[in-house]
Amino acid sequence: MKSTWVKHVKMVLGTFLMAAMLLGLACGPAAEPGRPVVVEKEVIKEIPVERVVEKVVVKEVPVEKVVEKVVIKEVPVEKVVVKEVEASRPISVTVTDVAGRTVTIKQPVERILLAEGRLMFVISALEHEDPFKKIVGWRDDLFKFGGDTDKAFREKFPEIDDIPKFGSFHKATFSVERAIDLQPDVVIASLSNLERVQEQGVVDNLQRAGIPMIFVDYRQFPLEYTVPSTLLLGRVLDREERAQEIVDFYLNQINVVFTRLMQIDQPPPTVFIERNFSSPDDCCRTYGRISYGLLIERAGGSHIASNLVGSFGTLNPEQVLVSDPEVMILDGNKWKFGPDEFGFGYYGTPEGLREVLKQFGQRPGWDELQALKNGRYHIIWHQFYNSIYHFAALQQFAKWLYPEEFQDVDPAANFKEFHDRFLPIDYSGAFWATGVE
Repeated sequence: MKSTWVKHVKMVLGTFLMAAMLLGLACGPAAEPGRPVVVEKEVIKEIPVERVVEKVVVKEVPVEKVVEKVVIKEVPVEKVVVKEVEASRPISVTVTDVAGRTVTIKQPVERILLAEGRLMFVISALEHEDPFKKIVGWRDDLFKFGGDTDKAFREKFPEIDDIPKFGSFHKATFSVERAIDLQPDVVIASLSNLERVQEQGVVDNLQRAGIPMIFVDYRQFPLEYTVPSTLLLGRVLDREERAQEIVDFYLNQINVVFTRLMQIDQPPPTVFIERNFSSPDDCCRTYGRISYGLLIERAGGSHIASNLVGSFGTLNPEQVLVSDPEVMILDGNKWKFGPDEFGFGYYGTPEGLREVLKQFGQRPGWDELQALKNGRYHIIWHQFYNSIYHFAALQQFAKWLYPEEFQDVDPAANFKEFHDRFLPIDYSGAFWATGVE
């Protein structure tokens, strides 16, 4: 009985093992330990689509690419749109101007009010393609005191006739109410007006209206503040790369002077520079240790008026005769209200400037000055003193003071290069001359 039962059990087990073997052949070979499960076509049909994409990508694409692709594929369209909208919204930039004030300005800046019209000298370099596009108002000083530049701009940009003009802080004729009506994104002023602006409450009134004001300087201390002023404007106007290019050019030009002066070992020649020359009878406005007076010193000269006047002042003609400077320089301009023969700047000629210098020598006793006897008397364009262009004046001063050491320096060619690279108007005219050529 027992042997019969055993035989029966063996028969059942054999049948079960045979069935298992047949089932294994039907299903395929068993997976080896540690080996990934191979997904066959039949399985792919049964697995959800998202799992198939996930597995295929994992096998065929590196992990970092998977992350990148998954993010791109899975971010909803509406989220991408939201990011683009956010990127186009105005942002704010906080800057410190040359007056040491911290100012926050919304960007992009699309509306500019220039409280100093001659700041167009640098604005036109930064916004050279269409320099007046963003100007919604400006002071009338370029029109009044920079006739040749005003004309050069008008010939190329006649639309500037439509830009509202403002008065000056000096005469308290700047209208804050009108400025607020124009809703500028920023008001840009010169550092020389800071005290008057504060006294007149201009900054506070503009601030209450949500209009920021910044100060730059190309006039009082040009060699100290031109670089920070230009970089500041570049940041405010979102022209930082352009501003850096201008600054690099400027630094290269002034270093032409400074590197050579370091090699000169001799007493500085004495100099007198007369400010705003208009006629032989009107003498002798000048500069202290500021503006052109400072440029004379930095060009290696000793200005006789440095310790005799403040920022600006007038010397007695006798003082000039007693000092008998080695070099004399006049600055002048094509004034809107001045005589037509003062053909300075973009529409001037060397011959016309030398005619002005002849008037300079008509003053009583001045023909005995050593500068006139030695042919070391010169004339230069007034507007260099209040613009980024002053690098050319610095070079020309050094050339007049040390003709041998700066014989190969060509300020006119360098000034022309600045026009070619950065300005929307062409170089032309005459910006300086010597009494005897």
